[in-house]
Amino acid sequence: MPLTGCHVVVTRPAGQATHLATELVKRGAIPVLYPVLEIRDIDDAARVLDAAIRLDSFDLAVFVSPNAIEKALGLILPRRSWPAALRVAAIGKSSEGELARHGIHRVISPPLRFDSEALLELPELTDVRGKRVIIFRGEGGRELLGDTLRARGATIEYLTCYRRSRPSIDAAPLLKLWEEGQLDAVTMTSSEGLRNLVVMVGRLGLAWLKKTPVFVPHARIAEQAQALGFAKVIATDPGDDGLLAGLMQYFATHGNSRSN
Repeated sequence: MPLTGCHVVVTRPAGQATHLATELVKRGAIPVLYPVLEIRDIDDAARVLDAAIRLDSFDLAVFVSPNAIEKALGLILPRRSWPAALRVAAIGKSSEGELARHGIHRVISPPLRFDSEALLELPELTDVRGKRVIIFRGEGGRELLGDTLRARGATIEYLTCYRRSRPSIDAAPLLKLWEEGQLDAVTMTSSEGLRNLVVMVGRLGLAWLKKTPVFVPHARIAEQAQALGFAKVIATDPGDDGLLAGLMQYFATHGNSRSN
């Protein structure tokens, strides 16, 4: 297998890396867990609890990520059931799975590209004039969804239900692998996480990182990596499946130091 013996860095937040790490092991790789984002509860849940009371007044609820679903519904559903008439939109298979875990199954979600732009192309989000939309997101999230829906005639309410921060993690395990020539690839699933990783590995680590193949499932992350001077940026299809396929294809073509 082309990934046999490859050390592949998995940068998803703690608790969200299991699936990708497990699939890497099945393919002979050695996953190196190094979370570059930490997901934290908000300090004051009052606004989320207030929104729980008013959910029936909305026409559409949008969850921007699995984190938004977990944090928001973890507060809302112990206090009330989800309104049967309130449609839900989300981005990506992971979000659909998280909603299903909470008993919400009729989800508006783009089938191929997992981003806000793809969601906005769906018919259900094109004709929203006069609709009331609540968007569950992390602190400081992108404004594209709200701005576009507002321009289409909807009334928008943002609800922050979690915070992201840069973890305090020692980069020594990564630096050791780089020094020994055994760190083969990095997977990166957010632009913010990429910026965090640059800081976390320090100047020496950054010099190695820029020479390491970095696999990203979205063009926006690829553009960020290229702007930072990364030499080997490989854009893949969305999600864990896309990352895995990209890794397999790359190392089948280029080989790896363990298989030579």
